[in-house]
Amino acid sequence: MKTSYQIYPIGFIKKTNEIIEIEICDEFTDALLGLESFSHIHVLYWFHQNDTPDKRNTLRVHPRKNKQNPLTGVFATHSPARPNLLAMSLCRIISIASNRIRIHEIDARDGSPVIDIKCYFPPKKPIKNIQVPDWV
Repeated sequence: MKTSYQIYPIGFIKKTNEIIEIEICDEFTDALLGLESFSHIHVLYWFHQNDTPDKRNTLRVHPRKNKQNPLTGVFATHSPARPNLLAMSLCRIISIASNRIRIHEIDARDGSPVIDIKCYFPPKKPIKNIQVPDWV
């Protein structure tokens, strides 16, 4: 069952020298109201430079591109090769001015389309019994 959805960028990642910013498109600037009260945001963006049929059909990878790691399904990794090339990073806000959010770091490339931004709420209860594979 294949259904498609339309997703539009709300902004773009801009990297110049040591400065990393999210430039929000003018029509979405009003959505920034109140964001300055938060220290961190989740940034959802598109792996636009990986968007090929081969990458979308890749379902198993060696995590961290290390052949010594076991072959693993992409849903159990942070691989940029996956059926939908959506990525998410937790970023510390440095400043917000006009339509630009300056952030500390992000693993996105310059020009990556930003799909959404969500303010970070810490969990109300500590997460217990976290389990990860040895390669993490």
